[in-house]
Amino acid sequence: MGRQGGATTRYRGRFAPSPTGPLHFGSLVAALGSWLDARAHGGEWLVRIEDLDPPREVPGAAAAILAALETLGLHWDGPVLHQSARGERYAEALARLEEAGHAYRCACPRARVARLARRHGPLGPVYPGTCRTGAPPGGPHAVRVRVDGAEAAFDDRLQGRHGASLAEAVGDFVVRRRDGLTAYHLAVVVDDADQGVTDVVRGADLLEATWCHLHLQRLLGLPSPRYLHLPVATGPDGAKLSKQTGAAPVDLRRPGAALERALAFLGHPVPEGLHGAPPAELLAWAADRWSVRRVPPVRARPACGTPSGPGGL
Repeated sequence: MGRQGGATTRYRGRFAPSPTGPLHFGSLVAALGSWLDARAHGGEWLVRIEDLDPPREVPGAAAAILAALETLGLHWDGPVLHQSARGERYAEALARLEEAGHAYRCACPRARVARLARRHGPLGPVYPGTCRTGAPPGGPHAVRVRVDGAEAAFDDRLQGRHGASLAEAVGDFVVRRRDGLTAYHLAVVVDDADQGVTDVVRGADLLEATWCHLHLQRLLGLPSPRYLHLPVATGPDGAKLSKQTGAAPVDLRRPGAALERALAFLGHPVPEGLHGAPPAELLAWAADRWSVRRVPPVRARPACGTPSGPGGL
């Protein structure tokens, strides 16, 4: 069970892929880990398509990801939420931030921020506050949220205690981009609250982003879910497996084998008697035995046994 506002609530988790390509091994790890955690808690598991960035989207990718989840036996509860249909809700949240004086317009392109930043944090160059007193008129502009002296800290269920001074580690961060698109930080916070998500299970590459999410939750008066950041799968070069780096799609001709590899990655190797079992049998076994204590408490680890060529995981 999760806790929101001091009251015990039914566990509700989610998997939120971006439709920038087919499901790959790294995404499968996140999907499987979040599905198992929800089922082990007797809770619900939602799927949300984060289609907020049309230039990066691949036609047909959203449908392919959903089909892959079905083939793997990772069935979800309720309708699939698409962020592209949620513009009005994001605009409402943005207006609240601006009206309360928590956000301001910024005309600085990324190159200027990188050039003027006095330091770099885990999320990139720390914004130096150039437009805090007012952006120049005309031209495209982003909207940034003030962090002022805010501190953000949380106890991750796997990675432990993580906290930071937002001014030192992040700086005022973007909630609406210069191209007019809603930024990930704002969308994910609004969506998790609207969907009643109690537990967020995702990759450790988003660990520090949680600081921004906690800050926005406070400013908007929204509940904070529990967080569990799983190890990120890396390739032979040590880089995170991703669609942008050409990670091969999961081989859906052998869904059981894909699940076995993902389970082993998460510290739950399948016993010999279950090798080659169908997805439903593997998932039932894993949901019965799921324990966060068995997941390696590291931020990243090699995706051993995951071929990098076509037809791999």
